[in-house]
Amino acid sequence: MFAHGKIHSLDDFFTPLRSRDGRDVYFYRINGVTPEVTAFIRKYYNEALKNGVVIEGGIPNPDTRHIEYYAEVLGTTFELQKQRITADLAKWLPRMSAYTRETVADSVWDVLMGLQKDGKNIGMLKNAYIKFMCWLYYKFERVTVLLGKDNVPKILYEGEIGNYELLLMSVLTGAGCDAVLLQYRGDVTYKKLDPQSKRSELLELPGMTAFPDGYNLQSVRKELAAEEERSRLCGTPPEIKGCVNAWMTGESFDDIRTPLADRGKEQGVYYNCFMQVFGAESRLSYQSDVYRLHSEAAAAGRNVMLIDGKIPDPSPQETGTVIRHNYNRPEELIRDMASQIRANDIQLQRLMVQAFVQIMLGETDRGEPLNRLGISGVYLICWLRRFYSGLFKNWTMPRVELLLYLGTPRDHREELFLRFLARLPVDVVLLIPDHTAESTLRDELLFDKHYDFSAELDKIPRESSDLRLGTTAFLAERELDEIMYQDTGLYRNQQYGKANSITLRTMYEEIEILWNEEAKYRPNFATVNGVVSIPVIFAQVSGVKDGKASDYWKAVERLVTDDAYLITRQLPVSLNGKNPFQGQTARFIHRGGLYRDLIKAHPNYKYGYLRTEVQERILDKLELMLEQRIIKGTFENGIEHLIIQTVLDLPLEIMRKIQAADFTKVPPKLLYIKTGEGMVPPEDAIIAAFLNLMGFDVLFFAPTGYRCVASYYSRELMDEHQIGEYKYDMRVPDMSRAPEKNRKRAEKAKQGSGWSLFRRKR
Repeated sequence: MFAHGKIHSLDDFFTPLRSRDGRDVYFYRINGVTPEVTAFIRKYYNEALKNGVVIEGGIPNPDTRHIEYYAEVLGTTFELQKQRITADLAKWLPRMSAYTRETVADSVWDVLMGLQKDGKNIGMLKNAYIKFMCWLYYKFERVTVLLGKDNVPKILYEGEIGNYELLLMSVLTGAGCDAVLLQYRGDVTYKKLDPQSKRSELLELPGMTAFPDGYNLQSVRKELAAEEERSRLCGTPPEIKGCVNAWMTGESFDDIRTPLADRGKEQGVYYNCFMQVFGAESRLSYQSDVYRLHSEAAAAGRNVMLIDGKIPDPSPQETGTVIRHNYNRPEELIRDMASQIRANDIQLQRLMVQAFVQIMLGETDRGEPLNRLGISGVYLICWLRRFYSGLFKNWTMPRVELLLYLGTPRDHREELFLRFLARLPVDVVLLIPDHTAESTLRDELLFDKHYDFSAELDKIPRESSDLRLGTTAFLAERELDEIMYQDTGLYRNQQYGKANSITLRTMYEEIEILWNEEAKYRPNFATVNGVVSIPVIFAQVSGVKDGKASDYWKAVERLVTDDAYLITRQLPVSLNGKNPFQGQTARFIHRGGLYRDLIKAHPNYKYGYLRTEVQERILDKLELMLEQRIIKGTFENGIEHLIIQTVLDLPLEIMRKIQAADFTKVPPKLLYIKTGEGMVPPEDAIIAAFLNLMGFDVLFFAPTGYRCVASYYSRELMDEHQIGEYKYDMRVPDMSRAPEKNRKRAEKAKQGSGWSLFRRKR
């Protein structure tokens, strides 16, 4: 007979008999799971299906037909003799070998003798014997044929086992089977039958938890069936495979330059890399290193693709070539789309199909809805077709091509495409010059390399003429800038290119105090990740303090500075007649956003002379106005077209102030005086809200107290200060010399206070 052994690991169950200690078999019960146990159950289940028996819901008792057939073959008499058991087995299970028959007879005899010692009478022993023989014939005959072979047969029992079933498990394990009990409700029932755990061992592993609700062999079967279906999605597997990153030393650019022949020698394997390189080893040579990297690869006969931080979306013409149907399950969608992947080399095609299926199944497991999964699949196929000739033209094994991507992926679909390419014979390298940048790209194959320095690179240099190399002195100056102007409270001119405005809620008396205050000294000023939060004023002053017109106008005059754009009537944009964009803005809008390329390509676009970051800031804030529906009627009655027309045709003087704005210094101003009846034109309300977003101080003086502008806004954007009685038909005095007077007044105040060298922070 075989002895019950103890395992050192779950893999021992799959050890051949010749490699086990002595004649050990394993009989274990499992009351909980870990990831390791779950994987074991799946593997053991498959093995029991092929080389054993799986029992779900217990073993039915022999019925009348079974017992009658037993009596017909073996008779109705029973003798408790080992020779009788051996003779019965020769008649009852004739396919067993003589050796196996003796082993089974010994095991049955051992169990029956144990029952006799426990006080069972001969009638009980006969009933147990008949049960064992019927079960062996009708349920376990295939196992008896496999007993004694090197591949130990497996029995998997699910549920709470009965007494005679447990005895039968002892018979079978004693004859050379492994057995596993899955007990979803724990050990309570089992311990009533075997209090000392003499017949089986309890599996105990660190971190085991109770079986989850709904777990059973039926759910395991479904998982295995789904995996089998998934494995068929790839079709014929490729005969080649990739070794990603394992061959690398971790020196980034040096690794990429490693000749393909020196990366590895195994037949049928190509050696590629997938990495993100943050920062630069040398600021001075970074651009030339990048240029040398791809130019050397091209000289070595490798195909090279360069992407400057954005892969254009597939065009309608491209997406139209991907055939789609109605799908009920992700697997149907993936199989259909994978069948549309083509390559000139059959092994490369199989590799592409395999990579596509892996990426798409990963999205499915992540819970991606079917419609979005389909869109991702279309993007992958369209981009693959677009880049195929550039990356895989004349590809032969084991050549590895090169793709350099500047920056971090802009969205999840670009991440998917880069991960897809990394599973093909391509070195996929993301160049991220800012060593402090963060990337959302994640993949088990991805290697991140971090350097201590940042470098400047807006576009991958294609030719030597594209290189813009800094001298040592230039780079030293930039390093000094970083020391002086990073988190020190000091700021160089035009240090920041991005900003968001924060509207301050103030008392009226504070406006004049804050008006000429630099933004960096105002409450709530901050710089986070290169973006400035600018505290600005956006308010209306209603009424005249104490009814004194002369004092009122003096107070207004003190605010008319060089930074202020003074309006005493409607803005010039409202009087220019027909707007150059009138009737042409519908094609600029797409799902609430803007087609920026179409705007910039329009013949009447007049901001092309501005710095690139200024142009982008203007379009950012215009898009924000539309997105937040700041103006009433946006995307309801067509007011969005007036917003676009107005912002794209601002007065020259305002544009100059936008161009010159420095986010850490005194914000530019819009000072609007409205003494007449009625509301301001809608264009003026649009410009006021837009300039507020751009970081302007915007202040309306309305001695009449009328809501001359706020009614255009969808929510309360402005403060309103009621400072006195309302006055009507007031005449605005000439304020043309106000900036000069205010400038002289400020200079005199500085001289008198010793302010000329230092400024005390608020």
